[in-house]
Amino acid sequence: MKKNKEIMQMVFPSNQLFQYLRNGKFIALSSDWKHAKMGLQFDYELIVVTEGVLYLRYMDEEFTVRSGEYLILPPSNSNREGFKKDYCAFYWIHFIVDTGAFPARINTSDIKSCQRANCFLMPQKAAVPQPAKLVVQMKQLQDLDRNKYPSISLNAAVTAILTELYGQLQAEKNESDPLGSKQIYSDIADYIRINISENLKTTDIADAFGYSPKYLSHLFSEVRGISLKQFIMSQKIDTACYYLTDSDKTVTQVASELGFSDMHNFSRAFKKSTGLTPSAYRNTYAKRLLYHV
Repeated sequence: MKKNKEIMQMVFPSNQLFQYLRNGKFIALSSDWKHAKMGLQFDYELIVVTEGVLYLRYMDEEFTVRSGEYLILPPSNSNREGFKKDYCAFYWIHFIVDTGAFPARINTSDIKSCQRANCFLMPQKAAVPQPAKLVVQMKQLQDLDRNKYPSISLNAAVTAILTELYGQLQAEKNESDPLGSKQIYSDIADYIRINISENLKTTDIADAFGYSPKYLSHLFSEVRGISLKQFIMSQKIDTACYYLTDSDKTVTQVASELGFSDMHNFSRAFKKSTGLTPSAYRNTYAKRLLYHV
């Protein structure tokens, strides 16, 4: 049995909607859990782990997927099954894609030929740059399914999730340039995510990194299209959405843990960004589909 040393690249067409099949969230009952043996003959499966570690064997490869990472499994005659016990929780989506003459996944040496054929590629397994944002979209897909939206809406939603993941990976790749302003942006973005619970201000970040607030705001506008202040707020709201739909924290606790001075400011900022109050957002998206097939 070989382990997945070389990360394969998944191939997806950029000119079609993917076909949605089903989705849900799985939570292991204990650390004694191991993924059951299941087929995946026609479906693709996207797995996003939110807690613990998932140990999964598929197509004669062993994948270790940790919290904050994703894994995409292509159709095959192979069964997916656990190869080690541990506690984990993850969201999953099954969908169908017609790749035409191209294989479902390729080696890195074949990337250029696929890119020239109106396809986009992403690693089969990697860290999700903004997992909270992706999980919120997966929760919204659950809501669409639960409320019996038409297939065109579900197909568009699952396509949006895969392209959101692709967009996050590409944005992170562009930000990783070790020279110039993109590296500064990347360092500050990481600082904000790590200190998301603080009452972050542009002036404080500027002092911490030795730049003027005006320069940093211009930098973020150039690289991201929004000011530093707007970026800070967007990260807080994304995290708030995740807490509200995937934890038992009260709205007051969420506001406090994200550095808002009071509930009024939090609710006003949240509604301005999402169109819903925190309580309404939780009531809309917090119902979980807990099953796995």
